Amino acid sequence: MNDRDTKLESLGYPPEEAPKASGLYTPLVVSGNTAYLSGMVPFENGALKYAGKVPSEVPIDDATEAAALCAANLLRVVRRDLGSLDRIKKLVKVCGFVNSDADFTEQHIVMNGASRLFLEVLGDAGAHARSAVGMANLPLGAAVEVELILEIAD
Repeated sequence: MNDRDTKLESLGYPPEEAPKASGLYTPLVVSGNTAYLSGMVPFENGALKYAGKVPSEVPIDDATEAAALCAANLLRVVRRDLGSLDRIKKLVKVCGFVNSDADFTEQHIVMNGASRLFLEVLGDAGAHARSAVGMANLPLGAAVEVELILEIAD
């Protein structure tokens, strides 16, 4: 394992546990030196860990953990599909979707969970542009979904 794998594991996310696609899509597509990752919901051990509306059914702290789990799953997919987290040259854009109650306005706080994990694992390469939006619902009723665009090294 490299330093990034070790860091991911030290944060409680074994790098080899990448989720598989659960629909008719590809989790990661490469075009030139850019990788586009499909939205990831907070699966752990093959099951959805966080489901429901934020904050009425899922507290903000749990939703923040859900965002971190989504980020970890995205990194796990990169490792599986590209062979190494060292292929990540730079995160470009993170898009976060929060299954929000109608009056909830702190999606940006929830998405800090994903941003923090990316920075902890990738260091300066993990700095990124970001969107954080509230949604009426997400697939499977997930509390959070995160997608990612990144630059890869040869």
